[in-house]
Amino acid sequence: MIASLAGLAVEDVFRREASRVLATLIRLLGDFELAEEARQEAFAAALEQWPSNGIPSNPRAWLVDVGRNKAIDQIRRQALFRSKYPDLEFAALDQAAAVSSDDQEDDAAFGDDRLRLIFTCCHPALNIDAQVALTLRAICGLSVEAVARAFLVGEDTMAQRLVRAKKKIRDAGIPYETPPPHLLDERIAGALAAVYLVFTEGYAVTSGADLIREDLCSEAIRLGRLLDALLPDRPAIHGLLALMLLHDARRKARVTAVGDVVLLEDQDHSLWNWPQIDEGLALVERALRARGPVSPYAVQAAIAALHARAPREGATDWPQIVGLYQVLMRLQPSPVVELNHAVAVSMVDGPARALDLVDSLAARGGIDDYHLLAAVRARLLQGLGRRDEALAAYRAALAAAKLEPERRLLARRIAEFDCLPRLLA
Repeated sequence: MIASLAGLAVEDVFRREASRVLATLIRLLGDFELAEEARQEAFAAALEQWPSNGIPSNPRAWLVDVGRNKAIDQIRRQALFRSKYPDLEFAALDQAAAVSSDDQEDDAAFGDDRLRLIFTCCHPALNIDAQVALTLRAICGLSVEAVARAFLVGEDTMAQRLVRAKKKIRDAGIPYETPPPHLLDERIAGALAAVYLVFTEGYAVTSGADLIREDLCSEAIRLGRLLDALLPDRPAIHGLLALMLLHDARRKARVTAVGDVVLLEDQDHSLWNWPQIDEGLALVERALRARGPVSPYAVQAAIAALHARAPREGATDWPQIVGLYQVLMRLQPSPVVELNHAVAVSMVDGPARALDLVDSLAARGGIDDYHLLAAVRARLLQGLGRRDEALAAYRAALAAAKLEPERRLLARRIAEFDCLPRLLA
């Protein structure tokens, strides 16, 4: 039991520190692939030593130090030691004090490092799929299998894409840095998308036992604040920051004490973070009042603001939400946006009209394995009294769902159907 608890603690450190360690190793070593290999070596060493020796007081510094030394050993084995070691040794000595500084200073420095890593992953020399995949892998710490699942491709295919992207970073000499001011505006769209990916993975984890990864949500918000400081008065940044703050403010109300999902209509509003909501609402107003094109992030934040402003679920301004989703479908069309629009339509025009939209979306294909498509369809069918079809749709959603809390919610819905005949008898 003690060994098991120690292993869980080590895994928690790995999950929390993975991207920070990678970012620092890239800065020290100047090579994406070498830094990834060094991080893996450091994690392997920690798995051997920490369960018996205990987790160091500064695990991040320990992992960086071990990873750096492993990389130097690798360079020596590759007969490049003589040309590269002096620079690495100098960088290591120069960095030692910063790596071992107190937590607050560390967090600030590593936050900047992660921002540089985002700009590296989102360099315009890479295509958008490569940018997204690298961000999910490097910043969110997702496995290659999880990244492949997000793109609906095989694991081998995704592994090859990631290798090609990192090779392009190396061969093209893409710098690990925050771009100079004259390049920031053309690079900010990719950086915002990357930050939102980090937040989305934290807010709705793609697989596993937990619904939320608080560390990723908090880190994404912090990176959003860094971008706001770097490029002040940008409506898109205000919109994204507002969107993240408003969603994250409901974090404590979204799960029960045992980790089960609590749907929005059932959430206890007293558990919402109201100071954070106030900050988000103010940012929404700034984003929407700014001159120029409206950012899709600002529209999404405006939808979240309407949910936050409703004193109770029955008071939500659903007609305005439907209108905002129509705007969003023009600005940023996607099957997920269409599905959310259909849900909003069901609250205004009823389940029959919404079901037509969902069935039309499903007929076009492309998101057949998306469990929420089947779950929404099941709920609409249930509202229409089409019991057998609703039950089949709930079972399809359960078969496609990967996240354990969502699987438990769908299993409860199915169990309620099974109990219905006995309750009526």
